[in-house]
Amino acid sequence: MTSTYRNPIIPGFYPDPSICRVGEDYYLVTSTFEYFPGLPIFHSRDLVNWRQIGHALDRPSQLNLDGVLASRGLYAPTIRHYNGRFYITNTLVGSAYDTLLNDGVHERNFIVTAEDPAGPWSEPYWLEGAPGIDPSLFFDTDGRAWYTGNRVPPAGPEYPHHKEIWLQELDLATMQLTGPRYSLWDGAVKGNLEAEAPHIYKKDGFYYLLVAEGGTEHHHAVTIARSRDITGPYEGNPRNPLLTHRNLGMDYAIACTGHAELVETQNGEWWMALLATRPYGGYFYNLGRETFLVPVTWEYGWPIVCPGSGRVEFEHSAPDLPAHPWPSLPARDHFSEPALADQWNFLRTPREPFWSLSERPGFLRLKLRPQMLSERANPSFVGRRQQHINFSAQTAMEFTPADAAECAGLVLLQNNEFHFRFVVTLDAQGGQITRLVKRQAGIDTIVAEHPTSGAGHTMKVEAQGQDYSFYYAADGDNWQPVAEDVDGRILSTNIAGGFVGAYIGMYASSNGKTNENIADFNWFEYKSTE
Repeated sequence: MTSTYRNPIIPGFYPDPSICRVGEDYYLVTSTFEYFPGLPIFHSRDLVNWRQIGHALDRPSQLNLDGVLASRGLYAPTIRHYNGRFYITNTLVGSAYDTLLNDGVHERNFIVTAEDPAGPWSEPYWLEGAPGIDPSLFFDTDGRAWYTGNRVPPAGPEYPHHKEIWLQELDLATMQLTGPRYSLWDGAVKGNLEAEAPHIYKKDGFYYLLVAEGGTEHHHAVTIARSRDITGPYEGNPRNPLLTHRNLGMDYAIACTGHAELVETQNGEWWMALLATRPYGGYFYNLGRETFLVPVTWEYGWPIVCPGSGRVEFEHSAPDLPAHPWPSLPARDHFSEPALADQWNFLRTPREPFWSLSERPGFLRLKLRPQMLSERANPSFVGRRQQHINFSAQTAMEFTPADAAECAGLVLLQNNEFHFRFVVTLDAQGGQITRLVKRQAGIDTIVAEHPTSGAGHTMKVEAQGQDYSFYYAADGDNWQPVAEDVDGRILSTNIAGGFVGAYIGMYASSNGKTNENIADFNWFEYKSTE
């Protein structure tokens, strides 16, 4: 019996996958936008089962996200391996070097390297004169290294969002671009949204240029061109697009397919990693853009994606590789390790140690600081991705608010303008309460309040599709509903805008005031209920 696997292979907000093979090992990296640490690195032996082994950018010196807008920051990376060294090239949008920029879009491309994909990774090599986003590297058989990205055509755009793919040699000694720059291709459909996400592969005497076009929403698509010379000219595949779901309608269960990467196994099979979404409760996808895997064959010198159907399915036949599952991560994090686990992230670059695992062993301590979740700041927030349509998340917290400005608890986050804050605080009369606040389009609305007492609080969020329910238990066992079946669609980019998926995590704030209060989290549990 042929084994199968389920899509997505990495669920939740893990978009723009790039993948490379080193012997019998596969490594994958995805975008992270305004979250820190940046660029998670995954490892697999069978292309189906993946475990995170670290982040490429895990030091503030590597990554300045100060003040970046939601859905700015780190865009699509590419990972490659050459001569015993790993390379990741990436775009930082909205910040450059250590300078806080204004709200205008600013793009800066860089490369980091490592001998071990688990790290440590180098400080960034910032590339001079490298416009655009979605950079990629190609190491040719003659030892030359090439950089490719997208840009506005030098002669100017012929239509809105007109972009082309460009190429230039990379000097590995200086980590800078050198020599002439070449225009390669501007996509298969003229008038379409920008050509982006370029990757070059060499097969059977051809250089293949894989790109995305149509935008990273419903009209997203994967297209391809080829040339006998890496510098071109490139001819498009007459069967383009290789893959798209835009023709399947808004009700299809998998949407937004695009931003792909090809990889050949040690057995000669070809596979494609790509992003896609799973709309639910209407055309909403709170989980963001996720990483999927599909089979590829070759026919008359061109790849065929998902042969026989042309569609990404939730279940495909597995690669011809020995199955290699990893141990499952525990549902409950007891915060007993010396460092936070890889699934935890902060908003923007942390500039001060607002969290601690050592001040009270066995607890995650968060300092209440003036920074608020509604600001473009680095608040006292530690979160992880929502990875399932149906899930349960809960935490046990010790916290006593001293005034009505102080709060701590759980957050369901899309961005600073769209989120839920489920917190313990004081009301105007000084009574301790659990409060659920919905923030939509920058406006806070109190959804519900529930009286509480004491310093110990157990809080839970359950989601069934777009219905989110919030519960409180003073004794850790006797759950009391605070609000049930709250519409969670504000956690989707279709309402909130941007490119990220929903997060859930722990939060503490003094809302503009300076104080010395803390909140201690004994554990956090997240599990699928699907």
